[in-house]
Amino acid sequence: MPLSEPTARKHQHTRNIEFKGYEREDGLWDIEGRITDTKTYSFDNQDRGTIHAGEPIHDMWVRVTVDDELVVRSVETAMEAGPYNLCSDIAPAFRALEGLKIGPGWFRKVKEAVGGVKGCTHVVEMLGPLATATLQTLYPALSRKLEKTPPEKRGKPFQLDGCHALASDSLIVKDRWPEHYRGK
Repeated sequence: MPLSEPTARKHQHTRNIEFKGYEREDGLWDIEGRITDTKTYSFDNQDRGTIHAGEPIHDMWVRVTVDDELVVRSVETAMEAGPYNLCSDIAPAFRALEGLKIGPGWFRKVKEAVGGVKGCTHVVEMLGPLATATLQTLYPALSRKLEKTPPEKRGKPFQLDGCHALASDSLIVKDRWPEHYRGK
């Protein structure tokens, strides 16, 4: 269902964030994210001169390579456009994420490693939803691995209690994971 009809307004800003997940031939996984910000009007910028309507003020990329255990094996960041000439200088700092595991506490660890002056706000913002894109990308492989694990060793599914539909007391959990159902 779409949103309701809005009040009269004038478009000012567009932010696009896109993620793509890839299975590599070497058994690892690449998750690539890109963020772009554009304005509907031109404006002056101290470092870049005039930034024209539709020209990105931010155009930044990140590639995170993970293994089957969701451990970050490598990180690459590229900045095609930023508001300041020195924005791209921070790109190598994101290698500090190598060795971290995507899972509970991921975004807190990201902010500790590269948040604030240790990183770039826009790349850091991408790394939260990048974790979800990673799980979506690896889901078939993770499911196959789980099927091979004896039920008594599987533990709680990672999706459980992650949203309203997958609450421990929902009918979906009752049907899909009856051993973890906590409803009445």
